[in-house]
Amino acid sequence: MEFDPARFTGEQLNTGEEVTPARKAASVIVLREGTDGPEVLLVQRNPASRFMGGAWVFPGGAVHSEDDSAAETARRELEEEAALALDTSSLVPFSRWITPKEGMVRFDTSFFVTGVPAGADPRCDGEECVDVRWLRPRDALDAFAREEMVLVFPTIKHLEQLAEFDSVDHAVDTARGREVEPVMPRIVVSDEHRAQIFLPGEPGYEDDAG
Repeated sequence: MEFDPARFTGEQLNTGEEVTPARKAASVIVLREGTDGPEVLLVQRNPASRFMGGAWVFPGGAVHSEDDSAAETARRELEEEAALALDTSSLVPFSRWITPKEGMVRFDTSFFVTGVPAGADPRCDGEECVDVRWLRPRDALDAFAREEMVLVFPTIKHLEQLAEFDSVDHAVDTARGREVEPVMPRIVVSDEHRAQIFLPGEPGYEDDAG
């Protein structure tokens, strides 16, 4: 896939030889049943933020020293950013994504999925996040295609997966039944405005890899 690095990663790329270590992080994919299928909770990062400013993402953030697990990080960040308080026992591992080594800011992020009742009332903190929306995954992708929402690559790929589920239980049960393997895309830069991104197993991923 060819793309504008800033639009898909929210960050300028590292073209040097030194690789930035990936910081541990966690995010929560929160789902509810909607009238036309499952809806996912997205929060908008503060446009003033240097990293991914204005992007719509799943609630989440970096692991803190006091967190005893990635699930605890995910639970804490969800409550801080969207005012939803859940137990860690309700969070099911969904995926693990590692920022490509070509990124200037890198995270090793554990994603969890959970369902919430229709009456759940998320509210943004007004600092890190300035807006919240419930959207069908396909609607979010369509809004991105129309350039009405800013989405970064991992969010896009997760939304594509979520669009295949016909219910919240379908998504959660699928997550429970699979083994989570880390995914680290690779970015090949053609110039400062264009690049290609490859996922493991795709043609081009191993080409001239360092």
